[in-house]
Amino acid sequence: MKKTIWMAFAALMLAAPVANAQKVNESAFRSKIEKSNADIADAKKNGKASTWINRGKAFYEAAAEPTKNLFPNMDAPMLKLAVGEPKAVSADEIGGQPCEAWEYPYFTVYIRNGKVATWKQTRQIVDNAVPQAIEAYNKAYEIDPKAGDKVKAGLKQVSDYCSMAGNAELDLGNSAAAADAYMQAFEAQSGPAYGQADPVLLYYAGYLRTFDGANHPESFALGSEYLNMALDRGYTDEEGNIYYYLFHSYYGQKDNDPAFVTRAKDALLTGIEKFPKNERILEGLMQLYTSEPNVGDPADLVAMIESAIAENPENIDLWFSRGRTFFALKNYDESIASFAKVVELQPEMFEGYYFLGYMYTVKGDAMNDAIGKNTYNSQSAYDADQKAVTEVYLAAVPYFEKAHQLKPDHFETIQLLKQLCFRLRDEEGIMDKYNTYNTLFQQAQANQ
Repeated sequence: MKKTIWMAFAALMLAAPVANAQKVNESAFRSKIEKSNADIADAKKNGKASTWINRGKAFYEAAAEPTKNLFPNMDAPMLKLAVGEPKAVSADEIGGQPCEAWEYPYFTVYIRNGKVATWKQTRQIVDNAVPQAIEAYNKAYEIDPKAGDKVKAGLKQVSDYCSMAGNAELDLGNSAAAADAYMQAFEAQSGPAYGQADPVLLYYAGYLRTFDGANHPESFALGSEYLNMALDRGYTDEEGNIYYYLFHSYYGQKDNDPAFVTRAKDALLTGIEKFPKNERILEGLMQLYTSEPNVGDPADLVAMIESAIAENPENIDLWFSRGRTFFALKNYDESIASFAKVVELQPEMFEGYYFLGYMYTVKGDAMNDAIGKNTYNSQSAYDADQKAVTEVYLAAVPYFEKAHQLKPDHFETIQLLKQLCFRLRDEEGIMDKYNTYNTLFQQAQANQ
């Protein structure tokens, strides 16, 4: 036991000098690059793949050295052991959440709950080190394809570093910087020695540039470029959101050229054909069709979906799309009919019952609003309309109850049942239901 304690103490003593300050030997890295510059200027050495591999490694190490010891969720004491004491500490926030900013010579680390949340590299050893590393590795493969394994290993290191930098920028909310880092990661993988570059990097870069377009309109063009590159390589995300982001990237360029409105529409139409259940794409179409003149009639969406259903009448995704489309058009009866079909086709699926109950509730709300705007000449006419509203609300209850049976912990279902039963509390048997769901609501609320 004593030996173990003394060994731990010795390790701490050895680590103590490291904790004084972050140390990066810039001159050593610059010397390596100066030597590489001399080597490629030499006609004999210039023709060797090893010369260019060494050059790629030198630039990669210069890029990665400052942050090589950082990783997410790293304990703050471990950070100090790895890179030393920060030269300044200040209060900051990330994503609206408080944190501490630890400032070092080459980066700022953001600490939350005693762990590394993310970081921002603020200083480079060599400017443009990453593209020069990629260029050097690709040159090595051009000279000697037999060096492909070493070249690929080097490019993977570069790509991994860029992806990590992209993740860090994304955590900070820096969409454009994150997009650029992911694009550099993709470029590292695009060399002939690497093989197949991962198109998901293009997708990340594309939608992040699209997000950035809200603040910097010039990013929309880059967003559409990157997303189209991903599609050209056969990539689509699982839900098909790539088409929704492509729509926004095109639509954001409409002030430069009205033709982008048509491109935005075509992106959505392609997307909804391939991913008919995607709510974002459908919402984008409704937005486009209702806000832009001469783009199309919202009824065209109905015709498109009806045609698809005629060919595949048991496609639940199409019935979902039909229901959401009619909901957007405020045709609640057809929306109800659509979700009733979903329930028929898939009688044990939570979503069908939930949305069917929800559509009955929305219809009841619309009828109730109409009553408030009407002028009645008789109490009987008013009572008749109120009775009709009550019947619609009552129709929603069993569907929400079935949804609750299928997914007992779904908070929104419990909340809607509580609200609905309170409104209908004077109807036979409903007050008991209200008491039950009110208790469940309070329990669920307490557990949130």
